[in-house]
Amino acid sequence: MSQTYLDEGRVMKFAVMGGTGLIGSQVVKNLNAAGHEAVPHSQSTGVDVISGQGVDEAVAGADVVVNLTNSPTFDEASPAFFQTSMDNLLAAAQKAGVGHFVILSIVGVDQVPELDYYRAKTLQEEILAAGPIPYSIVRATQFMEFMESVLSWTADSDTVRLPATPIQPIAAKDVAAAVAEVAAGTPLRGIRNIAGPEIFPLDELGRITLSHKGDDRPVVIDPTAGMFAAVKGDVLTDMDAHLAATRYADWLS
Repeated sequence: MSQTYLDEGRVMKFAVMGGTGLIGSQVVKNLNAAGHEAVPHSQSTGVDVISGQGVDEAVAGADVVVNLTNSPTFDEASPAFFQTSMDNLLAAAQKAGVGHFVILSIVGVDQVPELDYYRAKTLQEEILAAGPIPYSIVRATQFMEFMESVLSWTADSDTVRLPATPIQPIAAKDVAAAVAEVAAGTPLRGIRNIAGPEIFPLDELGRITLSHKGDDRPVVIDPTAGMFAAVKGDVLTDMDAHLAATRYADWLS
């Protein structure tokens, strides 16, 4: 397909896979509000990126595919999910003449090979970059919306155990805005990092979150606790990224 569809003023058609989820639903809303035609696709709409059911139909006629589907698990099964889903989506997108393919990934994802899920997301990036379609990768820091889940992994009725891993939380609405902006632009043929405006040790972020909820459990620093224990140094942060405006305290309130 020619790149003329990127000319300013032209209404573009977007197939947003995973378009009913936390980020996807907001990406669809943002693109449609900008005057484009963005259609959400997911298992609930009859599209299965693993079996391939409905994928060709979902991608047909699209200028841009935005793939926000995610592995149902974070374990050793996750690489197979991304391999199969990307193979199916790229084949369908190439057949349909799609001119731009966008995925959402994680800041520092290739620096944490100890984590199955991070290796899987790195594989997804590599498949896209090696594929036949002009592409963009948006890497985001950890979502503010996921903090409660992070706390629950290593909490009991008395204490919450967290490592002091540096985290730079970003609001989902800011992630969605960045993904929509990149998707509507010229393919990056590379990576754009986006991040929240502040860095916290994860244990401090835990204390702030619990205090806001009126939860008086103490947070104990435990360098072996939870998924982020595998992270070395500050690889999940990037103050040189495109920084979003929303601060964590403002998001909490």
